[in-house]
Amino acid sequence: MDNNLLWQKVLDNISNIVDPLSFDTWFKNIDFIDIQNHSVRLVIPIMWYKSHIDNNYKDIILENFNNLIKDNNVDSIIYILKDNVEDFLESEKSSNTSLEEKKESNYVKNHVSNLNKNYTFESFVVGESNKFAQAAALAVAENPGTMYNPLFIYGNSGLGKTHLMHAIGNYIESKLQKRVLYVTSDDFMNDFTGLVRKNSNVNNLDYVDFFKNKYRNIDVLLIDDIQFLGGAEKSQQEFFHTFNNLYNDSKQIIVSSDRSPEDLKVLEDRLRTRFAWGLQVDISPPDYNLKVAIIKNKLKREDIVINEDVISFIASNIGNDVRQLEGSITRLVAYSAIMCVTDITLDFAMEALKDFTKKDSVTDQNNIRRIQKSVANFYKISFEDMKSKKRTPNLAIPRQVAMYLCRKLTDESFERIGIEFSGKNHATVIHACNKIEKEMKINKDLNNAIADIEKQLT
Repeated sequence: MDNNLLWQKVLDNISNIVDPLSFDTWFKNIDFIDIQNHSVRLVIPIMWYKSHIDNNYKDIILENFNNLIKDNNVDSIIYILKDNVEDFLESEKSSNTSLEEKKESNYVKNHVSNLNKNYTFESFVVGESNKFAQAAALAVAENPGTMYNPLFIYGNSGLGKTHLMHAIGNYIESKLQKRVLYVTSDDFMNDFTGLVRKNSNVNNLDYVDFFKNKYRNIDVLLIDDIQFLGGAEKSQQEFFHTFNNLYNDSKQIIVSSDRSPEDLKVLEDRLRTRFAWGLQVDISPPDYNLKVAIIKNKLKREDIVINEDVISFIASNIGNDVRQLEGSITRLVAYSAIMCVTDITLDFAMEALKDFTKKDSVTDQNNIRRIQKSVANFYKISFEDMKSKKRTPNLAIPRQVAMYLCRKLTDESFERIGIEFSGKNHATVIHACNKIEKEMKINKDLNNAIADIEKQLT
């Protein structure tokens, strides 16, 4: 099909989908060149069209091209600035593009990226503590080398930094067919140490070429745990030169660390300054809701179903390390298989995961139980009934009072308190606390009862 006719059909289809004002604003100012190597080449009037089209209309454009062409495999868009299009096309004609593309294709095919294919944006669970980092990572993946360069991701171990780095690399490699390299700082130091050793040998040119090709003839460099370069002065110097080389060529650099650039005193000032050129994003420990989402995501992959009480127990007790959360599920699955248990109860989970729970859980648990026992004694009910799932009227107020006092007198979360009341969810505990607070404003007897219990506890 003729290029002009093809583009006109694409525009006609898009005009039936997109709001007329948006269509006139964006699409009437775009020109179509052709399709090469599965990429649509478009001419745009100004550069910021690129990010807007990518964020809002890219999928629509690609889908309509694929619906109209036979091979049905257009998967990316190349943007060319209108002011540069004549020079670009002239330069393209004069160069041996077919040969260069073949070399590039072979290089990408044989290039070792070190990426873990299981770490993708789709498998990354997003919550309040990491959504900014995830959004920044995706923005970099969609436009490597053009925005947020370098991207510096920092946070404690086990919160998802490495997952995000691999997700960026996998996206760029699969969607944009660019050369990506993921290494740890240890990998970089080992390669540099090899280079230094070879320098003592006259015949070192092969290794020098290998090192430069590996770290400089790439489009994206991801280096994990940069803090471990601390103390390795010569490795830092080499990384400094590698960084400059890539940055000056508009190649994307992504770095991770367990602390922010300002706190990386182990590294040279000139390196820390360069890390601040781009965007710095931190990943905080997951909150309760995100931990629940991570656990459920892991359960899907393990093809196992457990009840909400067990999920709540794990989210409240295992800690803030995502690796620990996922490891606890692996442990629970293995333990249930070995013990031939199909119905995983809260008691079974507590036994299976006793080595995973927080070290201070026993002390915290005893504080909660102490409150439960005091309230039970005051209202003359049994401790077992206080913790049970019974819903008899004589248990409702004592149980709510106990929940209220647990929240008031300890630092425990709603989720953690609920676990000690037969796995009640956090919403139940919040409701109980709110109800008691309201009742205390109008019920003098309840006020006096709670004051008496608090005296016994202090």
